[in-house]
Amino acid sequence: MLWLAFGPSHAMENQVLVIRIKIPNSGAVDWTVHSGPQLLFRDVLDVIGQVLPEATTTAFEYEDEDGDRITVRSDEEMKAMLSYYYSTVMEQQVNGQLIEPLQIFPRACKPPGERNIHGLKVNTRAGPSQHSSPAVSDSLPSNSLKKSSAELKKILANGQMNEQDIRYRDTLGHGNGGTVYKAYHVPSGKILAVKVIPLDITLELQKQIMSELEILYKCDSSYIIGFYGAFFVENRISICTEFMDGGSLDVYRKIPEHVLGRIAVAVVKGLTYLWSLKILHRDVKPSNMLVNTRGQVKLCDFGVSTQLVNSIAKTYVGTNAYMAPERISGEQYGIHSDVWSLGISFMELALGRFPYPQDSPVLPVGEFSEPFVHFITQCMRKQPKERPAPEELMGHPFIVQFNDGNAAVVSMWVCRVLEERRSQQGAS
Repeated sequence: MLWLAFGPSHAMENQVLVIRIKIPNSGAVDWTVHSGPQLLFRDVLDVIGQVLPEATTTAFEYEDEDGDRITVRSDEEMKAMLSYYYSTVMEQQVNGQLIEPLQIFPRACKPPGERNIHGLKVNTRAGPSQHSSPAVSDSLPSNSLKKSSAELKKILANGQMNEQDIRYRDTLGHGNGGTVYKAYHVPSGKILAVKVIPLDITLELQKQIMSELEILYKCDSSYIIGFYGAFFVENRISICTEFMDGGSLDVYRKIPEHVLGRIAVAVVKGLTYLWSLKILHRDVKPSNMLVNTRGQVKLCDFGVSTQLVNSIAKTYVGTNAYMAPERISGEQYGIHSDVWSLGISFMELALGRFPYPQDSPVLPVGEFSEPFVHFITQCMRKQPKERPAPEELMGHPFIVQFNDGNAAVVSMWVCRVLEERRSQQGAS
C-alpha cells in the first residue's frame, strides 16, 4: 500500500481540513486544505484529476456513520458532506479522540448509480437543530446526557433552513461563547433568535453546546423555548430558536405579585416538564426566563443542564449566586437544587433586586401575601429534602391561586413595560 502524506490531520484547527483521497488498490493521498468550509465540488475533482490523471472522475463518495457510501456530485451535496464531517469532528474533540481525515472515494465516469440513499442534507449554511452531550469520566457516573453520534447527526439533518433565507437584524446579546441575533426567516416570515457560536471555542463550551442541542431537540412543551434547528456554516454552528419579544426577566423592575404568580406557574410547569424527562436545569435564574407580548413565559439556556440517571449529580456548573447550599459546598444534588434556585429567583423578581448578601434572605413581612411568602420559604429550605417536590410545587396554594391560564395579565404587563422603555428612550 502506498501512502503519501502532505499535511497534518487536525481538521478543525485554524480551519485546516485534511481530505484523504483513497486510490483503488494503491493506497491514499492526504490533501491539506486551509479553507475547508469554502471548498467547492469542482476543486475536489481538480485535485482528484491530479492524483488519478488516467481516470475521468465525475463524482466521489464518503461514508456515513453506518458505513454506507454517500455520493457527491454537486456543491450542495459537497456542503452536506462537510457539515456531516464537521459534526463528527466536534464529537471527536469533545471525547478527546484523534481527529480523523475526511476520507473520499473517487468514482470514475459511469452511468448514474447510487444516490444519497439517506437523503442526508445537513445545511452548511442554515438551519435549526439541537445538541448532544459529552460522555463523562468514571468519577461522575450519574451526571451525563446519553450522547450518541447518530443522535447528533439526526439533529443536524433535521433543519429546514439555509443561510440565504435568513436576514440578520439586531444583536440581542453575547454569552456562552457566542452571539445571539434577532433574525428574519424569509420563506416562513418568522422572527427567530439565532445563537451563532464559533467552533474554535473551549472544549467545555463545545460540551455545553452539544448538551443544549440535545435538550432543545428532545423538548416539546409550551413552557420551553421553541427550537427550529441548528446548522454548520463555515467554522460556526448556529442554533435557531423562538424569538421572545419581551426578553428575559432579569431586565425588568420589581414585578407585581398578581403578574409574578402567573409567571411562576409557567416556570414551575416548565421545570416540572424537564424533571419528567429526568433533566436538571442547573441554571435557573431570571435571565433564563423569557416572556413575550402574548403573555407566554418560557425557560431557555440548557447549556449546563444534565440528564439525571440516578436522580443525583455532583458537578459545579451554573451561576453561583443562584446555587443551592448543597451545590456550593460540593455535595450531591438533584431536583431540589433547582427548587432552591426557583425560590431565590422569584424573591429577586418580587423585590426588584438580588436579596443577598443577607445570610438567610427573607421577604419583608406585610409586603407580600402569605401564600407567596410561604412558597419562597419552602423553596429555600436549607435541607434539600424539606423543599417541595414537583407535585407539591404544583399543589402549593400560591401556584394554585394563579394557575388560571390568564396570559392576558402577563401580556398587558409586558406591553406596558416595553412601552415605558420606548418612551424613556425617546425622551433621552
